[in-house]
Amino acid sequence: MKGESFRNRKNGFETVDGGADDAKKKKGSGGKIAGIVIAVIVLLLLAANSAYEIKEKEQAVLITLGRAQAVTDPGLHFKIPFIQQVRKVNTTIQGFTIGYNSDTNEVDNDESLMITSDFNFIDVDFYVEYRYSDPVKAMYASQDPLAILRNISQSCIRTVISSYSVDDVLTTGKNEIQAAIREMILARLEEQDIGVQLVNITIQDSEPPTAEVMEAFKSVETAKQGKETALNNANKYRNEQIPLAQAQADGIIKDAEAQKTERINEALAQVARFNAMYEEYIKNPAITKQRMFYEAMEDILPDLKVIIESPNGSTQTFYPLESFTNPGSGSSDGNGSAPGAGTVSSGSYSGSNGSNGSNHNDSSDNGSSGSAAEQ
Repeated sequence: MKGESFRNRKNGFETVDGGADDAKKKKGSGGKIAGIVIAVIVLLLLAANSAYEIKEKEQAVLITLGRAQAVTDPGLHFKIPFIQQVRKVNTTIQGFTIGYNSDTNEVDNDESLMITSDFNFIDVDFYVEYRYSDPVKAMYASQDPLAILRNISQSCIRTVISSYSVDDVLTTGKNEIQAAIREMILARLEEQDIGVQLVNITIQDSEPPTAEVMEAFKSVETAKQGKETALNNANKYRNEQIPLAQAQADGIIKDAEAQKTERINEALAQVARFNAMYEEYIKNPAITKQRMFYEAMEDILPDLKVIIESPNGSTQTFYPLESFTNPGSGSSDGNGSAPGAGTVSSGSYSGSNGSNGSNHNDSSDNGSSGSAAEQ
C-alpha cells in the first residue's frame, strides 16, 4: 500500500487512503493548537483573577469561602482565583441630601416639611456627609446601610426641630440645632454599629412653606432688624454718655473733696488760732480782751451806721462811717462836731471794755453825754 502510494505520488497521482491520512494529521495538529490556546486563556484568566489593586482612598473586603476579612493597605494584592472574592469600598467622604433633590434642585415636601415647638410649619433642607469606617460591617451588618443612615437622620432631625421655635430655626438657632442633630445621630449610629460614620450635617435652607407666610416672616425679620438697630444706637449713646457722666461725677467728687480739705484745714487753723489766743488771754486777760475788742471793731464799724441822740431826745444826728474811721476828715452839723461825737462814742465803747472802772453811761473827756445806738 505504501509502495503504491509512493509510486502514485511519483507518477503524479494520489491514492484515496493517502489523503485520509493527511487529513488526520492536520486534524491532530489543529486540536493541539486549540488546546494550547485554551490553556493560555485559562492561565491568563487565573492570573487576572489572582491579583487586585487597592487605591489610596479605598478599602477591600476579602471573602474566603464565606469568611470576610478587611484589607486596608493600598497597593497590589493577591488572592486565590475562584476561591477568594474581593469587594472594594470607597472610604472617601460622601453625602446625600434630605428635603430636596440635588440633581433637579426640587423640594421634597415629604422630607422637608416639619413642625416646630410653637406649632408652625417650616421647610428645612439638610445635607448629610458620611464615610465608611468599617468595610466588613458596611457589607454584612445590614442590607442597606445608607438607607438606615437616612432614616436615622430624618428621625433625629424631626425630633430636634420639634423642640425649637420657628424663629430659632429660621435665624439664630441653626448652629445649635445642627450640633444637637449631629450628637443624636452619632449616638444612634453607635447603637446600630453598621460601619458608617457621620462626618457632618448642615442646614442648607430653612423657610416658611408658603409665599404668604414667607412675606409675613420677612416683615417680622425687618421689624427685628429695626429693633436691633435701635438697641445698637441706644447702646452706642449710652456708651458715649456714661463716660461723660462719670467724668462729671468724678469732677464733682474731687471738688467736694477739695472743699472738704479746705474747710478742714480752715477749721484746724481757726482752732489753732483760738488756742493760741486763749493761751495769751490766760497770761493777760485785760489786755487780750481790749485787743480783741479793737480788732472786732475794725471789722464791724465799716459796715455800721452810728446814730447819736441828744439828751432831750428831740434831735438825732447821723454821722457817716468816715467820721469814726477818719476823725480828722469828718463833717459837722449845727449841734456839734463829728470828731467830738466820735470821741464820745469811742470812750463809751472803751468804758464798756472795763478800762478805769467806768460803766456804759460814763461821760467822755470833752464833756459830751449821750447814748450810742448801733444799727
